[in-house]
Amino acid sequence: MEVPGSGAASRDTEAVAYAPPTRHLLRARDLADARYAERLGVEDMASAAGLSRAHFIREFRRVFGESPHAYLLTRRLERAASLLRTTDRQIADICLSVGLMSLGSFTTSFTRTFGVSPAAYRARFPPAADRALVPGCIVRAYGRPQRRTFREDKPDGEA
Repeated sequence: MEVPGSGAASRDTEAVAYAPPTRHLLRARDLADARYAERLGVEDMASAAGLSRAHFIREFRRVFGESPHAYLLTRRLERAASLLRTTDRQIADICLSVGLMSLGSFTTSFTRTFGVSPAAYRARFPPAADRALVPGCIVRAYGRPQRRTFREDKPDGEA
């Protein structure tokens, strides 16, 4: 006996694997993590999640505890703090490189988040020049294993 409404449409939906709604939100959050420095907005994140803007904002806040805009701003400020600690770049350059367009808004948001201005935050750490890092190409060139794998590489006396 066939149950009403159990036609071809229900068989098609049974074949599709169930994806929890948070999977779509994770896709949007991953987009924010990867492209925070670009002109990325809530609309872009919502389209990545496949949801309308309003529904996306509600669901994102419910799942992650903060709005998508606040998450994106926090990600940008965390990266700016890292650049302030590890480079001697100008604060305005750092502001632009993390995707923020206004130095005044950057300073206000940074101060609200970290409790001090970007300049005062940078002053807490030693200058980047004092911690000059070895370039990655040098590390890779001299950090490679020096073992020989071919017999013809061995000196004549070794077998």
